[in-house]
Amino acid sequence: MTNSDDNLYYSILASGSSGNATYLETAHHRILIDAGLSGKRLEERMQAIGRSLKDVEALFVTHEHSDHVQGVGVLARRYGMDVYANTKTWKAMAKKVGEIPLAQKNIIEPGKIKDFGDLEVESFAVSHDAACPQFYQLHHDNQAFCILTDTGYVSQRVAKTIENADAYLMECNHDTEMLRMGPYSWPLKQRILSDEGHLSNEESAEALLDVIGNHTKRVFLGHRSQHNNIRSLAHLTVATILEQHDLGVDQNFDLKDAEPDQPSELLAL
Repeated sequence: MTNSDDNLYYSILASGSSGNATYLETAHHRILIDAGLSGKRLEERMQAIGRSLKDVEALFVTHEHSDHVQGVGVLARRYGMDVYANTKTWKAMAKKVGEIPLAQKNIIEPGKIKDFGDLEVESFAVSHDAACPQFYQLHHDNQAFCILTDTGYVSQRVAKTIENADAYLMECNHDTEMLRMGPYSWPLKQRILSDEGHLSNEESAEALLDVIGNHTKRVFLGHRSQHNNIRSLAHLTVATILEQHDLGVDQNFDLKDAEPDQPSELLAL
């Protein structure tokens, strides 16, 4: 299966604490970033956008947490796709993903680029409570799509790496007050609030202020907590902060919400 044009297309298949996966395709390549749902559910999401997992050739893993790797082993064994992760993540997720044929296991360390020809996958390290978490920026024809959904903060180094992308999937995990008043244990609350936790709505907006540029046309807010956030609140908080800094929300770029239970439409970058 190939595109009839030379665009990069993408769909956020799932984004949230219950599972994460993003699909991308060019005229010649089809890849996944993370597989945090069961194989069956991922195939259902793919069918919903008119695609199939059997056409995916490569799967890039961000880190070993279950909501990012639940389906990795199944997809590798069932569909024969190559799997990419850094050395420490491979070691940390070994028991979760089970046996994967050696020929399908590939290393991509932080700060490196995998070149597929009409698609480049660039990895960058982030601050999260995992063995060696890294996220990815996808490059095609002088355009970029950036995924960053699990990090306690966005460093200047990361902001410089991902600035002025054409589209973002940016973490917008929790409302700080909801988290503090919510049902989680205090140690878990501390973990989420830490520099190795997750971005709050306000922190997401602040990160976007640093990276949105004149190329940016679409921003998805993702990895929203089911217990410590509300879609409307997250959206309003980010939109308000961006507008206060004279960024044209839904004028210069679209602000959208990624969902845990349904894929976004297949969009051209």
